[in-house]
Amino acid sequence: MSNNNNIIALSDASLIAMLGAFVKHHRLQQNKTQFQLATEAGLNRTTLAEFENGKKTNLNTFVQLLRALNLLYVLEPFKVEFTLSPIQLAKLEQKTRKRASRQQNLVKKIKSSW
Repeated sequence: MSNNNNIIALSDASLIAMLGAFVKHHRLQQNKTQFQLATEAGLNRTTLAEFENGKKTNLNTFVQLLRALNLLYVLEPFKVEFTLSPIQLAKLEQKTRKRASRQQNLVKKIKSSW
């Protein structure tokens, strides 16, 4: 079974526990206490402990923890970038102006009353 299928088979609770384990692993790798990381992330230590244990979580907490651990790069796969197909690009290039048009004389000549 591929790794992707393993992830798909996990329950929501298991996925949340996996996020908590990820944060805990990197916190310990950086030799930070729960109190230190919670303070750096602007969280309560209890909130961090519950997150690491997979008991209480929200996306904002996860982002704050990633930022404090300098791990925001893990969110890069979620970045949506719009790209144009070669056909769309060619159509846009056809619509771009190739040359300037003559300026029209917008000022009307005023007839002299002489």
